[in-house]
Amino acid sequence: MAKLPEPPPVSAMRAIRPDVSVLPAGTMLWRIYFRGGDHPGRWDGMRAFGPLPDARFDHHAEPQRVQERGILYAATGDEAIATCIAEVFQDGHLVDTGRREPLLAGFELAGDVPLLNLRDRWPTRASASANIHSGPRPRCRRWSKNIHAAYPGVAGLLYSSSMNGNQPALALYERAAGALPDSPAFDRPLSDPSLLLPLERIAHSLSYDIR
Repeated sequence: MAKLPEPPPVSAMRAIRPDVSVLPAGTMLWRIYFRGGDHPGRWDGMRAFGPLPDARFDHHAEPQRVQERGILYAATGDEAIATCIAEVFQDGHLVDTGRREPLLAGFELAGDVPLLNLRDRWPTRASASANIHSGPRPRCRRWSKNIHAAYPGVAGLLYSSSMNGNQPALALYERAAGALPDSPAFDRPLSDPSLLLPLERIAHSLSYDIR
């Protein structure tokens, strides 16, 4: 099985033609964020604190701190909510609807967002292999950091969820902030009674527990 090497230097990466996929304005994105904990978020919050050890594509500079770079993880497509659940609660396979006050948000992009498509052939051309979707997270973060530096016209990454059948997932850089709408189409706590049955169905399909 091909392994994920270290990323090429930024100067070498710039010579590799990127596969850019544009999410058009009006595309519906979904995400789960937390209103509690050490770093409470908003539905449209680009997390400025990082890099986090459990985040695959944080492009923040070391050492870990609040900085100008920000990132927002989301999903799109018919399975977007399930992808969010699978990714956010993968440790322990438990959908905890109370701890840190998780919320589910859905919103339509207000502008086009160009993304480096890691689901196409760019990883092969860059000698990354498909393991960029599931390889060691510290190394994936180094890839993201170099991608951010090499391709200033790219506002994030389109990748495959390793937790939900390779469904499309997104890591939006701070460059995408201007394409976020003024308000979400959906924004409710996971503890909302109206979400209980849908969340139970999704958790069951993933063999996750829920509480």
